[in-house]
Amino acid sequence: MNLFSRSTTTLAFIGLGNMGSRIAARLLAAGYGVSVFDKNSVKVAALRGKGATPSDSVAELAKSVQVLISCLTDDQAVRDVYYGSAGVLTNAKPGLVILEMSTVSPATSRELAHKACEAGVQMLDVAISGSTPAAEMGTLTLLAGGNPDVFQAASPIFQTIANKYFHLGPSGAGTTMKMVVNAILGVGIQAIAEAAVLGEKAGLSRDVLLQVLSQTAVIPPALTGKLSKVAREDYSAQFPLPLMNKDFRLILHLASEVQAPMPATRASFQINSEALTVHGDQDFSVVMKFMEALSTESQPTP
Repeated sequence: MNLFSRSTTTLAFIGLGNMGSRIAARLLAAGYGVSVFDKNSVKVAALRGKGATPSDSVAELAKSVQVLISCLTDDQAVRDVYYGSAGVLTNAKPGLVILEMSTVSPATSRELAHKACEAGVQMLDVAISGSTPAAEMGTLTLLAGGNPDVFQAASPIFQTIANKYFHLGPSGAGTTMKMVVNAILGVGIQAIAEAAVLGEKAGLSRDVLLQVLSQTAVIPPALTGKLSKVAREDYSAQFPLPLMNKDFRLILHLASEVQAPMPATRASFQINSEALTVHGDQDFSVVMKFMEALSTESQPTP
């Protein structure tokens, strides 16, 4: 399979949320011709201003491009886009290549790949690891499952939006790896929140604690930047709390399927769910604020 270079490849992008809009912008800036679709006309207009071509439907896109990329909110959104008479697969021209970047269950990825094959379409599940700043800078990590030849052909696209990309195995392997990665991410932020509250309660300065903690080897790169934002009480969403909650549910569902014990993940999911009722669409790092509030509430009455 020939490489999908910017000079010869027509691209479509479906789903212009926090990550999708930034990835599409990177592709446009690199010189790819990109057609876009999103239900939100404001998001479409923003990409049009950067050179994208708006499309009226996903069916229209499926008929007109060589590579179609999607980045959607959940499993049902993926099914809505790809299935049915107006969906991508019904309208795809043979030979279309799909790079499906949504965080969904591995079972959904495998199901979609099977249906794509029946429609004469190739599909990779290409899960994204990284924040919105990483998407803007083109430094994401991509985790792919599916045909290795398609993975190789898509390497010019991957190089435009990521500095690391891995082929993990057959369909569903990419999203399975995303479950592994986000389990660590979710439990990690909870562990940081608990440890920081411990330090605060024991008399350490919050500002100094967070500054020093960010310089230690125990904080992974994905969470280092969170500490500076937490220090400023900035919980504006880069990775919204509801999406982390959704990922926790996917992780624990997969754990149940394969009978993997995950007690720390279950405990973190419980706190995440409680924080969600209070803090809504703020960044998932707001569990720090939630734990600090719990700490205050638990103080004995004088």
